[in-house]
Amino acid sequence: MKKSTLGLAVIAAIPMFSSVQVLAADEAAKSIEKIQVTGSRIKRSDMETASPVTLIGADEIRASGATSVDSVLQQMTATGGAMTNPGVNNGSGGGASIDLRGLGSPRTLVLVNGRRMINSGTGAASTVDLNTIPVSMIKQIEVLKDGASAVYGTDAVAGVVNIILKNDFEGLDININSAMTSKHDATENSIDFTLGTSFDKGNIVFGVQYTDRGEASQGDRGFSDCPILETKQGVPFCGGSSFSEGGHIYNVNKVDILNDKGKLEPQNFANDNGLSGLGGKLHPFTDAADAYNYAKTSYLYTPMERLNITGLGTYELSDDTSFFSEFTYTKRWSQQQLAPQPIDFGFTYEKSMGDSLLSQTYDKRQVANDTFVKDANDNYVTAKTNYAYGDEINYRRRMSESGTRDLSQTVDTVRVVVGAEGVINDYSWDVSANFGRNDSVSKMSNLHNVSAIKAEVAAGSLNPLNESAWGVSQIQKHIYTEQDSGGSQLFILAASLSGEMFELPAGYTAFAAGIERRQEKAWSNPDSISAQGLGNDPRVDPTSGGFDVNEAFVEFAIPVLADAPFAEYVEISAAIRAFDYSTFGSDETWKLGFTWKANDELMFRGVRSTAFRAPTVDELYSGNAPSYEQVKFPGADSQAEVTVGGNKNLTPEEADTLTFGIVYEPQWFEGFSMTVDYYDIEIENAISTYNNQFVVDQCIGNANSGNTTLCNANETNAYLDGTRIVFNNQLRNIGSEKTSGVDLNLRYTFDALGLSWKAGLDTTYLDEYVVDTGAVVDYSGFVTGSAGSYADIKSNFNLTAKGDNWGATYEARYIAGMDSFACIDSEVCFAPETPSIVYHDISGYYLVNDTITLSAGVNNLFDKEPPYYTGNNDSNTDPYTFDTLGRRLFAGMNIKF
Repeated sequence: MKKSTLGLAVIAAIPMFSSVQVLAADEAAKSIEKIQVTGSRIKRSDMETASPVTLIGADEIRASGATSVDSVLQQMTATGGAMTNPGVNNGSGGGASIDLRGLGSPRTLVLVNGRRMINSGTGAASTVDLNTIPVSMIKQIEVLKDGASAVYGTDAVAGVVNIILKNDFEGLDININSAMTSKHDATENSIDFTLGTSFDKGNIVFGVQYTDRGEASQGDRGFSDCPILETKQGVPFCGGSSFSEGGHIYNVNKVDILNDKGKLEPQNFANDNGLSGLGGKLHPFTDAADAYNYAKTSYLYTPMERLNITGLGTYELSDDTSFFSEFTYTKRWSQQQLAPQPIDFGFTYEKSMGDSLLSQTYDKRQVANDTFVKDANDNYVTAKTNYAYGDEINYRRRMSESGTRDLSQTVDTVRVVVGAEGVINDYSWDVSANFGRNDSVSKMSNLHNVSAIKAEVAAGSLNPLNESAWGVSQIQKHIYTEQDSGGSQLFILAASLSGEMFELPAGYTAFAAGIERRQEKAWSNPDSISAQGLGNDPRVDPTSGGFDVNEAFVEFAIPVLADAPFAEYVEISAAIRAFDYSTFGSDETWKLGFTWKANDELMFRGVRSTAFRAPTVDELYSGNAPSYEQVKFPGADSQAEVTVGGNKNLTPEEADTLTFGIVYEPQWFEGFSMTVDYYDIEIENAISTYNNQFVVDQCIGNANSGNTTLCNANETNAYLDGTRIVFNNQLRNIGSEKTSGVDLNLRYTFDALGLSWKAGLDTTYLDEYVVDTGAVVDYSGFVTGSAGSYADIKSNFNLTAKGDNWGATYEARYIAGMDSFACIDSEVCFAPETPSIVYHDISGYYLVNDTITLSAGVNNLFDKEPPYYTGNNDSNTDPYTFDTLGRRLFAGMNIKF
């Protein structure tokens, strides 16, 4: 193979999350093989490409005490939104994801050794679960913060994460790691070993990692031990759920009245909170005394066991041809814990149920001239009214007698790559087959067959007003464990050719070209009771489907100028990819970029490209399922029953991306370097759902709603069912998204006090993140209730000192204060914003001898609590963004032979 010079500083000198383009030219540069940089298929002699690439080395990962990739990647300043992690108890499924630019995890492409990783998780997974990639086998991570669909195909809209494994390791490496919080919970123990050897014709590397992560409870932290709610006046209090112990009874009146704003408003018991049976005696329900504290039995940090097995090998078939193989297998056992199941149903109050309700009253709104009567203070006029036989009753209950809802997942993910690569004259070639499969079983215990309970109530064999009827022995026959199964499968055949085409005055024109055929399928099978709608929720449909795609790409690197005034080297890069999907047909994407190296100190770079994201199998064929979403409407429940699901008519998302930046490495300031990059991403035809509140505002109680496409039966079919709003909100190509901002990276390496030092500052400024799904919203600077956060400034600083046999690192992670999205239209909020947060981490290592290295550290050194904000997600904060554990101590030992 041809040799060339790579002018880079030693990789070990790169600070965490630094941009590789700012590396100083090493005067003693070594002659090494040409390399392939993430974002390009062309092998080149340097990493200074048109696109910004961030490199994270194995040493930096080890210094953080991380035993999983997500805890490293999610701290990058270029990430945002709702990234699943161990702090997400409700809805994570035990998975972990990466979300560049906050555009959603499906819009970030994850590669392993430059090839696609199988989507994994529960059901018909649509993103890569980072748990499937063992930290112990990582050589380095390259993060491309630019659209790259023309190079890699679908999903590379926000960027690419390429995780490169140790394929040339020799010897035996053993790591033993342990961590726990200062509260003595969320313990984590990990052990791994990597064994590698080389021989005349090739090499083999084999690795095993086992991780056991313990839990922490929301009830064990003062900030999360009860759900904080706020009164209409913005006064916070320790609240809970109206699905309470002992039962919660409402009187239901089936009359809808137009309110003074011309909207339908359900008449129930007016401002009456109903009756509680807590303690065995009916009494007026109050939040303070009767609401159920669901936080006390919910996890703050979810437990998991994980086994990773990895094998890599190469074998030289001839002087010009080599065989290569990759094998990864992951088995994950994860758990979450939720409060006991809430159930609700309606029944008619019969004489056979006893007379306990007859002495109770409710506040009935008074009606005159087909409208509710209000007093001078704009309050409803009510009259105390006794319950009576024949009344329609709505009954809610927390089934605490049956125990907590315990969720568990067992997930198996395997990936096998085999192929050959070599050279023919001056051209490099490779062919490969990539197979991946993910299988999952998800369980949730202590659920109840509500249909059977309702049948017994209707038949008179179960009296809901008799507290003893709800004992475990009486209700046991209605308790079941839900078991869902699912999986996904990927198969790719690929071939490529690259090399130099011809010589121009400024150098050789290089190219890379290839073809790929990819097949994907996925499936999800709900539990039989869920599939029939016999539980507390509407029925859940199965998912099944797949697609195949044929793709071809070509990429060029064309030198334009060299050794000219103010143009030491100028290169144009271009790429185009054509594809043909079985689901929607043909199209193409392109990329055009440049690098302009003005001199040894200054370089300009930029990329203009189009990108696309094809709908996943889950998005196309996911069966309908219920989802309960927060909405606001006078007199209605705060949770709407929303039907969600896939849509086989979806077409790809289309994006225009632009990045432009400078790389500055002044000779007058030795050891210092800087990059500044502007990014702009616009997505059209976005796969999304309508804004839930927008649907409610447009369709419920609106006299003109019947004339709009949004509200009709073929679209959302929104209506009011008693006190609950019901509508359909399946995926559609209805949205657009636009985000822009600036990335800044500073690096400085120097020697002082007999030590080697390196300092780095990585900052991202988010200018805008505008989403249009019926309502146009700019999320920049906001923290939300379900979509994570979009801080306008995030910054990471690190400083490392190294001696002969030791090293120490200090890191500070800054997240700017944000406004609560829930308070945009609210006149009163107790906590309308979050303060700026700075987390401080320290770590260090000591080389005992040539064999043993000890390491230790503390994350969140000052035990910073996550901030409370009005409209929070869970744990009274945003677990997607903030550290919910507090101070965490870790230690480890590395043994090398």
